[in-house]
Amino acid sequence: MSPFSSETACIFLAVLAVLGGTALCKYNKCPGLVQLAICLASLWGGACWLSLSLFWGLVLFSLSCLFVYTYLSGQELLPVDEKAVLVTGGDSGIGHALCKYLDKLGFTVFAGVLNEKGPGAEELRKTCSPRLSVLQMNITDPEQIKDAVSKVTEKVQDRGLWALVNNAGVLGFPTDGELIPMTEYRRCMTVNFFGAVEVTKAFLPLLRKSKGRLVNISSIGGWVPMEKLAAYGSSKAALTMFSSVMRHELSKWGIKVSVIQPGGFRTSIAGTSDMWDKMEKDIMDHLSAEVKEDYGQEYIQVQRKFLTFINEQANPDFTPVVQDLMHAVSAKSPLAFYAPGKFAYLWFCLASFLPTGVFDYIRISNMKKCMPRALRVPNSKNKAT
Repeated sequence: MSPFSSETACIFLAVLAVLGGTALCKYNKCPGLVQLAICLASLWGGACWLSLSLFWGLVLFSLSCLFVYTYLSGQELLPVDEKAVLVTGGDSGIGHALCKYLDKLGFTVFAGVLNEKGPGAEELRKTCSPRLSVLQMNITDPEQIKDAVSKVTEKVQDRGLWALVNNAGVLGFPTDGELIPMTEYRRCMTVNFFGAVEVTKAFLPLLRKSKGRLVNISSIGGWVPMEKLAAYGSSKAALTMFSSVMRHELSKWGIKVSVIQPGGFRTSIAGTSDMWDKMEKDIMDHLSAEVKEDYGQEYIQVQRKFLTFINEQANPDFTPVVQDLMHAVSAKSPLAFYAPGKFAYLWFCLASFLPTGVFDYIRISNMKKCMPRALRVPNSKNKAT
């Protein structure tokens, strides 16, 4: 069996590069092309390393072309055709931007909001078309969810609901997991996980009618362990796993399920300064004397700088995440996972494939450490007594 010559390999790689370049030019706004390119590059790199025969090189090349064609053919966007979409958390941030974008494209939009008389809801009414309906929908209130189902059912009737986008969520006060009160763990799980699950269960009959889409907005923090986000990350990890299970279970009904795991985008999820004051006070009130002495009050108070850091570093432009959401809602074959945002997919890959020790070293080396009092002053307890 003759070796797969370097000249032959170069020819095939050149042709593949042309195909890939053409695809990138034509579908430059199509999510997942980076992942596709990485897969193909790894495949051909392995082929060259193994020095395959010309025959197997041709087979591999043909399979690669078929794979690219199949992938791109599934990226075709379906027509709007009066499709109805419900988005939770439409008051502000990503949900607000998505409601406006979908309305502009001609979708019938149901914007679930926490406060139907708030500024976010009023802006949607003023700037969007009559197709958009604002729904009072606190996702932790079963009665409001039931009322929303009734209103949506009345409007869509036999068409069903094409897509449900579970976007509403809370961040909480980012600090060490030991310091986060149990009330905050429960709040994150109630909103980010149980709320999304309850809304999903309530609207699934309408999704089955349309054989539509379930899109859950999780977070890169639900896959990549991030310090100070134990409550938030755990709730988003639960939502990610729920979505993965539902993707398998709902496939028999023709419903496609996608998870959006954004990186850092500047939304109102971090809360206001007044909310930070309240959460900081709750933390101090719930700590035992021993824990309070070990960490030190100044350590706890400096944690709010992390919230400021989040807002400063986050991307104010929601375009990448809105485009991925649009793809998940409208593509003929949406992806199971999306990771919009700067370096989000990179961190996803590092957490997935690197040995734990190596990944932990990278994370630690990139973190600016503010040490608790007992670690800064080793004999602080003895000195205090």
